[in-house]
Amino acid sequence: MSLISKLKKQVFVQVQRMVPQQQLSRVIGKVAASEHPVVKNLAIQAFKAKYQIDLSIAEQTDALKYQSFNAFFTRALKDGIREIDSDAGSVVSPADGAISQLGTIRQGEIFQAKGQSFSAEKLIGDLQLAEPFQNGEFATVYLSPRDYHRVHMPFAGTLTETLYIPGELFSVNQTTAENIPGLFARNERMVCLFDTEIGRMAVVLVGAMIVAGIETVVTGKVRPTGRVELNHHDLKLDKGAELGRFYLGSTAIVLFEQDKIRWDEQFKANSVVVMGERLGRTV
Repeated sequence: MSLISKLKKQVFVQVQRMVPQQQLSRVIGKVAASEHPVVKNLAIQAFKAKYQIDLSIAEQTDALKYQSFNAFFTRALKDGIREIDSDAGSVVSPADGAISQLGTIRQGEIFQAKGQSFSAEKLIGDLQLAEPFQNGEFATVYLSPRDYHRVHMPFAGTLTETLYIPGELFSVNQTTAENIPGLFARNERMVCLFDTEIGRMAVVLVGAMIVAGIETVVTGKVRPTGRVELNHHDLKLDKGAELGRFYLGSTAIVLFEQDKIRWDEQFKANSVVVMGERLGRTV
């Protein structure tokens, strides 16, 4: 890596430390929620051009017919565009994106990037709730700005708890993951915990810089309160069912207990995946 590239990465990380993350996200959130035709159309057209958004796979293919930028960003896909792997024992990708990392949780530590890791306890935010995952398996899926931004069930289960954890809002791209210690356990996140036929499962929706919100099927759009909020549920969700969505995208982390699943060998860091694609199977 050249000296210039290293300096650019250092500047990128330092700028994130300096900017008022929460205030910036709130401002962006108001713009993204605006239904004013000029505001929302300018935002949608600029975003569509910059990230080369493919609307041919979307349920609504006309960019200007979306009610707001948020509606455009969380757009539904056409029926049949994403097939959910039908193998009863398969574990599927919860989202379109790229594998950031996946593998085994070693003595409670989840690998983030070279030289960086974070504990399952800090990610989950509760020692008792994190205990089943101490030596389990994890997959971290990064959703880029151009991706489909709904998060789906990687495996069938019953949602038993949601735990909202306030935090910072660093970007979650590879550069930041390599330079911010414990990134995913520091950012704002919504932890969703499940009982499944193979044991406990967690799906963690991690917020990021200028993410204007996280939404789940049981909580609706989360309103940051600055405090931890634990809620209990009893909701059965099939594999592939929608669990939540990001307003301006981020990362989904899936956790399983020890010796319950095995990831397919072809997947590694930076592997591109689509929602419903098989990532592994039960042991």
